[in-house]
Amino acid sequence: MKVVAIIPARYASSRLKGKALLTIADKSMIQHVYERAKKASLVNNVIVATDDKKIFDAVEGFAGKAAMTSIQHRTGTDRIAEVAAKMDADIIINVQGDEPLIEPEMIDEAIRPLLQSSDILMSTLKKKITDEDELINPNIVKVVTDKEGFAIYFSRFPIPYVRAGSQKLVVSEANPSEVRSQKKDIHYKHIGLYVYRKDFLLKFAKMKPTPLEEAEKLEQLRALENGYKIKVIETQYSSIGVDTQEDLERVRRIVSSK
Repeated sequence: MKVVAIIPARYASSRLKGKALLTIADKSMIQHVYERAKKASLVNNVIVATDDKKIFDAVEGFAGKAAMTSIQHRTGTDRIAEVAAKMDADIIINVQGDEPLIEPEMIDEAIRPLLQSSDILMSTLKKKITDEDELINPNIVKVVTDKEGFAIYFSRFPIPYVRAGSQKLVVSEANPSEVRSQKKDIHYKHIGLYVYRKDFLLKFAKMKPTPLEEAEKLEQLRALENGYKIKVIETQYSSIGVDTQEDLERVRRIVSSK
């Protein structure tokens, strides 16, 4: 099977403009992501999908592959679907362009289920939450799965919610609606790396947004609401999505320390 990683990247980020081209240890963020994706053993090809000539030129400048896309796309999924439609590929990976620390093995972990079973159309990753601040942070998406490892639901809310009586819960004094203690070992954060069979990706991109998707602002809920399964693989690796200047400085420190 031919496996292609596509990295959606746009210049006009709402919270950190031009972040794909911001430097981390003398390399742009998009170059870090590209080089890490190339190291995944199950990936045959990597390409950046962008609507901005500056990003296109930067990728070509470090001898990477890039494709220009429409400026009308609302999501990264729409952007990679445009590129995937023109490619000879069986499996497409959506590697986020703001994950400069992503481990190549994480990409391989997410790909394997589709290689092992033709019934699986889409997969992603989860990691156990050990920090209570992550649990209550709405920017960190949580996921619950069934016994077979398929997603039941994704939410910005701490799911599952642990009722009083299951264990002692501590309410935050600063915010009484905030539960600061939850039952351990049952909460997972979602890592936004997606693997699709090409045909399903093209079908998914044409589906209309769904009510739960629009409520949570989580595109993957569109698949669940339309009755499709998402395989979720637990990973032991961590990554940091760069959304703010603080995130960027944190990543710079980590890279510099290495």
